[in-house]
Amino acid sequence: MVDRRSFLKGSAAAGVGSAALLAGLNSAAKAQSGDPIPIGSALPMSGFAAADGVEFKNGLDLAAEEINAAGGILGRPVEIFIEDTKDMGADIVTQAMQRLIDRHGAGAIINGYNVGTNMVEMDVAADNDVIFVHYNTLISHNTKFLSDPDRYYGSFQGDPPEAFYGPGFLLFMKNLIDTGQWTPANNKIAIIPSANEYSIVIANAIREKLGDYGFEEGLFETVPFPTNQWGPTLAKLRADPPAAIAVTHFLPQDLAQFMVQFLAEPIDSLIYMQYGPSLPAFREIGKEAINGVIYSTVIGCLPDEFSAGFRARYREKFGPNAAFLTGSQTYDGLWHYALSAAFAGGAGEPMDREQNMKVAAAMKRIIYRGVNGTYRTNPEGQSAYCYPTEVSDPSLGMAHQFLQHQDFTQDPKLIAPPLYATDGFVTPPWFKA
Repeated sequence: MVDRRSFLKGSAAAGVGSAALLAGLNSAAKAQSGDPIPIGSALPMSGFAAADGVEFKNGLDLAAEEINAAGGILGRPVEIFIEDTKDMGADIVTQAMQRLIDRHGAGAIINGYNVGTNMVEMDVAADNDVIFVHYNTLISHNTKFLSDPDRYYGSFQGDPPEAFYGPGFLLFMKNLIDTGQWTPANNKIAIIPSANEYSIVIANAIREKLGDYGFEEGLFETVPFPTNQWGPTLAKLRADPPAAIAVTHFLPQDLAQFMVQFLAEPIDSLIYMQYGPSLPAFREIGKEAINGVIYSTVIGCLPDEFSAGFRARYREKFGPNAAFLTGSQTYDGLWHYALSAAFAGGAGEPMDREQNMKVAAAMKRIIYRGVNGTYRTNPEGQSAYCYPTEVSDPSLGMAHQFLQHQDFTQDPKLIAPPLYATDGFVTPPWFKA
C-alpha cells in the first residue's frame, strides 16, 4: 500500500531536475549557433480572460529564464514573443498565431487557452509545420487529431480533455458519501453551464453519467457567457434545493458573484465550480463568501514537495498573489518542449517538417514529470492521460485535482485525489445542519 508521503517522496527523488537534465544534454552535445530560438504564444492579454493571460505569460517568462540559465537548447537561448488574442475566437486567434510565425519565425507556439476557436489553431500549426502546445482542455482537440494524425503531428494538448471532468466530479461526490464525509439531503445534482463549448461539454458529461453514480438530475439551466446576473437561476435552485450544484461556467469574477448572491439566501447544497476559483480574482471579489466552495482542475500546480521550488520562485518574481496554479501550465509546456527539442538535436523552424517531426516524436516518448504532475501523451488524441478516471497509476497520468476554499485569506486546500491530498473536506459554513 502506497501512502501519500512515500508517493511524493518517491516522485521527488526519482525525478531528475529539468534544469540539470537540460544542462547535461547541452554539455554532452555539440553547441549550435547562439541565435535565439523564437517561441510564440497567443494569449488573452486583454479582455475578459486577461487574468489568465497574464499568468500564462508569467509561466513562459520564468521557464525561459531558467532554460537560458541552463544553457538554452543546445546552446541557443529561447526568446518569448506574445500576441494578444483579446476576447479570443477563431479569427483573432488564427491571425495572432500566424503573426507569431510570419513576424517572429516561431517554430513552436505554446498557448494557454483560447475559447471559441473550434481548435482552428491546429490548422495554423499544421499548415506551417510548427509545434503547437495548448491548454484548451477540449475533447475536440482529440477528435481533430484523430481525423488526420499525420497532418496534426505537431499539436499537443498539455492536459486531459474536459470530458473527464464529468465522471471525475461524480466519482469525487460518491467518494464523499461512501467515506461518510457528507450525507446529502437527496440525490439531486443541479447543473449550470454557460453558453460555451467547454462548459457545455462538461455539463453534458455530468448529465450523461448521473445514474451510474446513483444521482439524478435537478435543475439544468444554461446561462449566458459571460454573466454576473444569477438571480433567476438562484430562485429556481431555492425552489427545489438539490444536494449539490455544479456550475461549469469558469470566469472567476462571475463565479464570485454567484457566491455573493447565493449567500443572500443560502440552501444546504454543496457547490462545485469549474476552474475559475483557482484565480486570485475569485478570492478578491468573493472574500468570505467563497469559503466552502469546491472546484476542480485537470491541470494545476500541485502543492507537493516536487513543485515547492517553483511555487517559491514564481511568487518571488511575480508577487505574493500571483496564481502559480495557472502559470504552471505554460511553464511545464515550455520545459517539456525545450527538453524534447534538445533530445531531438535542436529546435525546428517553421516549415521544417523533418526536424519538427523529430521534436514531436521526442515529446511523445518523454514522460514529463512537471510541477502539474505527469504528462504522458495519449496516442488516442495526443493529449494527457487523466488520473484516476482514465488510468489508475498516478505516475502515468495527470491528477484530476479537487480543491476547497476553506479560508479565503489562504490558498485553497487540495482534498482529492487521496495520494496528492494535503487536507480533508470541510462542511461549507452556509449549511444549517
